[in-house]
Amino acid sequence: MKLDVINLDADAAGSIELDDAVFGLEPRADILHRVVRWQRARAQQGTHAVKGRSEVSYSTKKIYRQKGTGGARHGSRKAPIFRKGGVYKGPTPRSHEHELTKKFRKLGLRHALSAKANAGELVVIENAALTEAKTKELTKRLDKLGWKRALVIDGSDVDENFARAARNIATIDVLPSVGANVYDILKRDTLVLTKAAVEALEARLK
Repeated sequence: MKLDVINLDADAAGSIELDDAVFGLEPRADILHRVVRWQRARAQQGTHAVKGRSEVSYSTKKIYRQKGTGGARHGSRKAPIFRKGGVYKGPTPRSHEHELTKKFRKLGLRHALSAKANAGELVVIENAALTEAKTKELTKRLDKLGWKRALVIDGSDVDENFARAARNIATIDVLPSVGANVYDILKRDTLVLTKAAVEALEARLK
């Protein structure tokens, strides 16, 4: 697959040949769905918790005598049946993470990149570098390029000036190639790769 390359001034900067094994697959929604679920499950904190019978603060004294009251035989105000008593089998802190093989995660990333390429939402730029870390300057260039909600993926290292300038723009995310992931790619309308990112991703996913 051949794609035109531009620079941050929206000028042509040649072309690049993309590997069909990485960018030319027929996207499968089921694969993307499984990988996104795996990512979101890993990110879920799982800190939800309630107090059980052994954790609520009440006296351990028997609340009334066993017989002769005409009521049920209760021994503790901590029982779940009482107001402010302990919760029975309530949520406890746990991890929501589940297993997904490395091979399948790589496949999901290839399908995410292919989905953007097939939809015409993939842009390749020469590099993502600025001489000064000026958000105003970067915003002007983004308006000229027409990128509203974009993910910019660079090579192994992200240009510091570009990253600092993009930090104040809520609709722009910047990642190194090692941080490329399915959820962030699908979340943004436009995927922007530098030439260094294309090389790194192809080497990683072959």
